[in-house]
Amino acid sequence: MNIIQIDNYQIELNEDGFMKSPDMWNEEIATRLAEESNIKPLTDNHWLVIGFLRNYYLKHGISPKIKKLCNDTGFSLREIYDLFPMGPAKGATRIAGLPEPASCA
Repeated sequence: MNIIQIDNYQIELNEDGFMKSPDMWNEEIATRLAEESNIKPLTDNHWLVIGFLRNYYLKHGISPKIKKLCNDTGFSLREIYDLFPMGPAKGATRIAGLPEPASCA
């Protein structure tokens, strides 16, 4: 288990770097997680993907399938990987503060 400190927040991460308490997520935490993945700065395109992932998760309780992510954001899978080199599951969902997808465990 890892802990990152952001201002007065202590954020617990599992061994793969996913937040243990996704409800504590905010944009500052996303920026820090992105920096730790060598993604900086987060662009409007990054935030579009992050926002889609968070909204989908909050509505459905699961992360969307990759095809849904691509179709609804308009980004190809290659473009998603360009934005998040670790991929949509290990990269984008992690920065979006979502639980670790079962496909990553």
